[in-house]
Amino acid sequence: MPGRIIEKRDITISETREILKGLESELDQFQRRTLDYADKFSKIDAEKAAELVEELVSKFSLERERAVQLVNCMPETVEEIRVFFVGGKWRLMTPSQLEEILQTLNKYRNPTSR
Repeated sequence: MPGRIIEKRDITISETREILKGLESELDQFQRRTLDYADKFSKIDAEKAAELVEELVSKFSLERERAVQLVNCMPETVEEIRVFFVGGKWRLMTPSQLEEILQTLNKYRNPTSR
């Protein structure tokens, strides 16, 4: 019997990894592949990732979905961050706002990932 949906929200790859690791003995083939992907592409630990998403949402008034994508990718330059703000319905960010976002990401970045 499939599980029922309790809550639906965007989460980071790191948070996905933590959830799947907690269920490791019960995972099907697709979930094991997802865990393998999450192991390879998690940029920071799950707790820091959740904190960072909340900080980006509150400090910069970003949509949660965009904040999650920024945390998943952890861009290292303003130019890389700018990519997340290109397109029709997205609001424009000033260079100083993009720099502030980069500084916020750098606070949470693993020292070994630089």
